Amino acid sequence: MLTRLFRMHGLFVASHPWEVIVGTVTLTICMMSMNMFTGNDQICGWNYVCQKHEEPVLSSDIIILTITRCIAIVYIYFQFQNLRQLGSKYILGIAGLFTIFSSFVFSTVVIHFLDKELTGLNEALPFFLLLIDLSKASALAKFALSSNSQDEVRENIACGMAVLGPTFTLDAVVECLVIGVGTMSGVRQLEIMCCFGCMSVLANYFVFMTFFPACVSLVLELSRESREGHPIWQLSHFARVLEEEEDNKPNPVTQRVKMIMSLGLVMVHAHSRWIAEPSSGNSTMEIAPTGISLSDPRPTRIDPERPLWQFYLSRMISMDIEQLVTLGLALLLAVKYIFFEQVEAESTLSLKGPISGSLRSPKWTPDECCRKEALPPQPKPHQRTPAVPVPITKEERAEVIRPRPTSTPTPQEPRSLFAVGEVADAESESEPAPAEPQPTPDPPSEPRSIEECLSVLRSPEMGARFLSDEEVIALVSSKHIPSYKLESMMETPERGVAIRRKMLSPNLPNPSALTCLPYKDYDYSKVMGTCCENVIGYMPVPVGVAGPLLLDGKQFHVPMATTEGCLVASTNRGCRAIALSNGAQSQVLADRMTRGPVVRLPSACMAAEVKAWLESTEGFKYIKEAFDGTSRFARLEKLLIGLAGRNLYIRFQSRTGDAMGMNMISKGTEQALSRLQEQFPELQVLAVSGNYCTDKKPAAINWIEGRGKSVVCEATISAKVVREVLKTTTAALVDVNINKNLVGSAMAGSIGGYNAHAANIVAAIYIACGQDPAQTVGSSNCITLMEGSGPTGEDLYISCTMPSLELGTVGGGTNLAPQQSCLKMLGVQGANQDSPGDNARHLAQVVCATVLAGELSLMAALAAGHLVKSHMTHNRSKVNLQETTGTCTKGAS
Repeated sequence: MLTRLFRMHGLFVASHPWEVIVGTVTLTICMMSMNMFTGNDQICGWNYVCQKHEEPVLSSDIIILTITRCIAIVYIYFQFQNLRQLGSKYILGIAGLFTIFSSFVFSTVVIHFLDKELTGLNEALPFFLLLIDLSKASALAKFALSSNSQDEVRENIACGMAVLGPTFTLDAVVECLVIGVGTMSGVRQLEIMCCFGCMSVLANYFVFMTFFPACVSLVLELSRESREGHPIWQLSHFARVLEEEEDNKPNPVTQRVKMIMSLGLVMVHAHSRWIAEPSSGNSTMEIAPTGISLSDPRPTRIDPERPLWQFYLSRMISMDIEQLVTLGLALLLAVKYIFFEQVEAESTLSLKGPISGSLRSPKWTPDECCRKEALPPQPKPHQRTPAVPVPITKEERAEVIRPRPTSTPTPQEPRSLFAVGEVADAESESEPAPAEPQPTPDPPSEPRSIEECLSVLRSPEMGARFLSDEEVIALVSSKHIPSYKLESMMETPERGVAIRRKMLSPNLPNPSALTCLPYKDYDYSKVMGTCCENVIGYMPVPVGVAGPLLLDGKQFHVPMATTEGCLVASTNRGCRAIALSNGAQSQVLADRMTRGPVVRLPSACMAAEVKAWLESTEGFKYIKEAFDGTSRFARLEKLLIGLAGRNLYIRFQSRTGDAMGMNMISKGTEQALSRLQEQFPELQVLAVSGNYCTDKKPAAINWIEGRGKSVVCEATISAKVVREVLKTTTAALVDVNINKNLVGSAMAGSIGGYNAHAANIVAAIYIACGQDPAQTVGSSNCITLMEGSGPTGEDLYISCTMPSLELGTVGGGTNLAPQQSCLKMLGVQGANQDSPGDNARHLAQVVCATVLAGELSLMAALAAGHLVKSHMTHNRSKVNLQETTGTCTKGAS
């Protein structure tokens, strides 16, 4: 009941931010202007003199107040320092606004409700700063910041209020009751301070429940990017903030103890104030010298002897020593925070470190994938390090594939040209405490005989590390070491790659051809037996990002590996147009990988009999039982059978989970054919793939029947976006699309090529995300349709239908670390444990939507006549072609 009440309150405040803010500010102004609660019409100052009772000021009071003020300032400084580790300027700004307005409300209450002079506020503010708590304010801000839309902001604020509201209310009640005990002490100064403390807690609670959530909702609504059309506050690492805050609910036992203690304190207050005899000196309202009594004489008006500015200037100059100390400390900490503060220790919520899964127990760490380049802790003999430690910057923390700083390599330990993954960090962390270094023997001056080398290689105590490269090459030449096994037979796969390069270089037209092809610092264990054979290095390809792409209410930053200029920029423009028009929507129509073997029967009539049996319910069930038993994920859904003479072409269609599935479905097909041969012994399997699949070749069957994931994506682009972003008109786009993509492709006899450049986007995403680039052939089947829409027909409706997207998120190149990073950018890396196949289907939807963005931008460039101009500007090489070819720059080598 209580949780629902706070949730309704939070939803109301977040849904009506202007009304709540204006109402709160109006109430505050009314409190400032109310004279019925104050005995003074004017505040003592420039032209009014108040009659006061001079009181002796103890030096101990001054020291205590000064220390309290300094502690309060340091406390607020550390609170903001902790908030800074969150990495979000919105949380800091909102928290600052919360602090300022709370101070404002509290000051108003103190001055006008208690009729306290301004000097009393100086005594109260330190206690107010010590009692204010920004943790719950930042927690509520994180609820809002984890949203993707303004509606979600309101819902999340309501959830946050339901979680935090009851706890904060109970804490405020307990604090007021505990602090209020001090008002019964009989010590005048303590009573005043405790009264101020209770007011500060109430002001803090009042702002947290009204003004603060309204400001959070309004700030996030007003901070929508006008150019992109989506919120700029989305923080991916707050995706599970609701679960985290639910887990962090206070202990019910603690809450019961607080409630029991509150009831006890209420009884103490009731007994002291209403039942027991009030003592003459036990009420702060009866102490005339404090300035709270309503019987004080009013201030008398005087003619000032000096101007107003001189009056305030003299007050500022004639500050007491304690005020100078407090002000100096505040300025010092402010300067340190703004100009010299470095985030040395990042929290688990820091934006600098990518987080996946739960914030408490992440499923993966950055060390498992790509490394972050960091400065080494100690100078190394072969690296240049500055004499003074340099703080790590954002650029140095970014996960990249970049050339290492040029340094002079030593002959004993040559440095690589490129670094990939977490290698550098692992080296810097392991070098201070190396783990059992392997002895590296000096190579013999002359190569040993083949027999000696074989004995060394086969010796358990020695092995390949005791052989020189020349001796290994001799063993390869004599067929004692297969060339394709160099990686597995050497002490490290990298050495095997290096030896293969040495063997290959003399046989090339240019012996130095491999100089610019990097090979060091790569995890070849993920490559061997999976991705490539006879490895001689790896190919760094530039990876750009397009987006954010607003698809189905979510934002995606799409990685694209390409060497074609303008491609990423053009796709990015399409993403922007989609985002400014409320995003795109997509749907997976079918999910089925295929394999089409060819079998032969003795006669065409017998082939027809087998075809009829396979198409029967009994035959399909028989084959399905054999097929499904080969995998946890492969499930036969359909058989499509074609006959040509006595040859039978059987197209197996099956789901394959999150894998692309060619190996999985081939295994099932082979088992099903074996079972089919048991039923028809005359059947002869000619090939497990009879090109009836069809894989990596243009084929009408893929275009008509579909293969892999069949996806459709659509969007409606407003006329304003068409004019201002795409620089053309809807009519021109529709006209060009009909005559180019439809009529032109038909004239060319195209199969599935009714689009502008779908293959461009598909290939770029496939290379970045570890897919098979050759499957771009079938995956780029796409038809792009455009038509006018809206009341005036000036809006543009565009759709892309792609029936044969062949992709997966597990297996093959998706096991490599850089490719996994790109899949993690899209949130689809690996297998989906809850719903197998969802990750691959989501990747297919992203590909289709990105194709739509690319189609939109390129067609607009063609309609506006900007294509050639943009490519001449952005897609022409800046390298001097007259220079000697085949050489590398100094930085690359």
